[in-house]
Amino acid sequence: MKIYKTDELKNIALLGSKGCGKTTLAESMLYECGVIKRRGTVDAGNTVCDYFPVEKEYGYSVFSTIFYAEFLNKKLNVIDCPGSDDFVGNAITALNVTDTGVIVVDAQNGVEVGTQNIFRTTAKLNKPVIFALNQLDGDKADYENILEQMREIFGKKVIPIQYPLSTGSGFNAMIDVLLMKKYSWGPNGGVPTIEEVPEEEREKAIQMQQQLVEAAAENDESLMEKFFEQGILTEDEMREGIRKGLVDRSIFPVFCVSALKDMGVRRMMEFLGNVVPFVKDMPAPIDTEGNEVKPDSNGPLSLYVFKTTVEPHIGEVQYFKVMSGTLTTGADVDNISRGSKERIAQIYCVCGQIKTPVDKMEAGDIGASVKLKDVRTGNTLDGKGVDIAFDFIKYPAPKYSRAVRPVNESDAEKLNVILTRMHEEDPTWEIAQSKELKQTILSGQGEFHLRTLKWRVENNDKLPIIFEEPKIPYRETITKAARADYRHKKQSGGAGQFGEVHLIVEPYTDGMPMSETYRFGNQEFKINVRDQQEIPLEWGGKLVVCNSIVGGAIDARFIPAIVKGLMDRMEHGPLTGSYARDVRVIVYDGKMHPVDSNEISFRLAARNAFSEAFRNASPKVLEPVYDVDVFVPADVMGDVMSDLQSRRAIIMGMTSDNGFEKITTKVPLKEMSNYSTALSSITGGRSSFTMTFSGYELVPADIQEKLLKEYAAKHIDE
Repeated sequence: MKIYKTDELKNIALLGSKGCGKTTLAESMLYECGVIKRRGTVDAGNTVCDYFPVEKEYGYSVFSTIFYAEFLNKKLNVIDCPGSDDFVGNAITALNVTDTGVIVVDAQNGVEVGTQNIFRTTAKLNKPVIFALNQLDGDKADYENILEQMREIFGKKVIPIQYPLSTGSGFNAMIDVLLMKKYSWGPNGGVPTIEEVPEEEREKAIQMQQQLVEAAAENDESLMEKFFEQGILTEDEMREGIRKGLVDRSIFPVFCVSALKDMGVRRMMEFLGNVVPFVKDMPAPIDTEGNEVKPDSNGPLSLYVFKTTVEPHIGEVQYFKVMSGTLTTGADVDNISRGSKERIAQIYCVCGQIKTPVDKMEAGDIGASVKLKDVRTGNTLDGKGVDIAFDFIKYPAPKYSRAVRPVNESDAEKLNVILTRMHEEDPTWEIAQSKELKQTILSGQGEFHLRTLKWRVENNDKLPIIFEEPKIPYRETITKAARADYRHKKQSGGAGQFGEVHLIVEPYTDGMPMSETYRFGNQEFKINVRDQQEIPLEWGGKLVVCNSIVGGAIDARFIPAIVKGLMDRMEHGPLTGSYARDVRVIVYDGKMHPVDSNEISFRLAARNAFSEAFRNASPKVLEPVYDVDVFVPADVMGDVMSDLQSRRAIIMGMTSDNGFEKITTKVPLKEMSNYSTALSSITGGRSSFTMTFSGYELVPADIQEKLLKEYAAKHIDE
């Protein structure tokens, strides 16, 4: 295979909503390039891109798939990404290591929420975008309405390169206004017939070409001057203007295709080969030190590992982009991220599960290697003496969580190893061992996301697992001051145990002044603080301990034991066993015994005194609340609002966002357990949402009472 230079490489991400036809389009692209002799189908389970068992089982893409196409003496590295919002991490990864996004739009369904989400990501990463309007041969296809919808949502920068002469079952011809040619196909697609634009279409074609010329000229002063002088640009000048417009996102070209029948695919690929930016045309990536790293094949060698998979009959495969320099077979590299050394014994160009060995790759190219001993997703591999590191991929917060455990508890360690490996393959699968909840919490982007992981663990690794509702990390606090005392006394022959602690508890906020006098019933307590400890808690909030003991009632050496006793109860709150927070404790009196007093005595006395005072201080349970933004079509707005209100959501606001309604809410985590599934059901999969932690708020009285009863019943059972 030819070794391609940096100025012959183009990296492209194939994106779009679920069911828009990306994998079918990839098959046609591979067919047009001669990589495959026969096109597979998703239904038959024989496509190049969907080759994992789980993808064949479910009938949709789960992983991004890399393939290359040698076309017009250039190499196009394409990453076909899953369309489901549950697997958005793959699209985010792909966009970070490619230079242009081809967003496939279903001409029957139009712009969907997933389409908008992907477009927002391209805007955030400042990537060029090309739209491929697919399935124009579908019964419900409507080119004019979809084009108008795209312009309303994405702006006037949406410029057609082509338009169809008809849509639906009659779609077999289109006008290309860049080349001013008519393309037409037979019933089975394939090689087109290319003719001059028919006279009856000429006026419309010229008008649309004029819009394209104006859009292209806007991106170059010399082209703009020539356009004003002559009113026209040559084909090469238009290409140059469009390329510059793509780089600065001032033009979003639209192509017409039927991926299933291979109509318009080759023409779109000609545009990808001739017009879209090369690797060198795009802004250079930034390393962790804030320095630009240009894709220079003569520069220092640096690779970024963006994907890891475990593939049948191969094992671990690491996919990388050559960020700088030239990689050769047998190169020794340093893993900057892990402090280890590796040898790249084999380099492959990748086309799905087909891997073609090559001797070297230049800067900007994408490839794979196998049998690397200590390489993980996100690692940077540098040549000798090079110290470049990358960390530029940022993933969205998870939206769906489940507690996971093996059917046989003896397999717990094995499960942890598998889950760690899964996280390497898809970083949006997050695994946490919760000491607080005593559960392993698996989080992802949705129910399908986690269900896919479960299928793989049970079918590929033969390990049965159970998903359960995760416990909620409640917090406990108090709302008023209270006092209590407790004497711990135990005598069992020889030295006994004795410790007595008197204390006051009150709610605490940062900077809160302390009272000099406290009154409980008819008793008044004057406080003189000798010293104070402010303890930030790992789970949020603080414990403040004030030593106000006078007259040596408790020796100073027992104060640390008292603090340990208080922390025991802060870690296992008196109400529900949850973490407690934001409490000030004033230890003002006590008693000790010259022989029997010891640390354990005062630790137990403090623990019990705190529990009693806490219960008398109008204690409250706090629950985690999240900021949730929901994007929904206007026609299902009412149903979504009703569902949110049933989840105790507080509606903070509503705005229109390019054809969709955005609902801004605050929702308790308890109510978000199955929200991704419910939202998909209510809206037919046309909505999406994001959630970020907001803070802790008081639970309603009826829910608190229920939690307390459940906790009490559990302890009786135990």
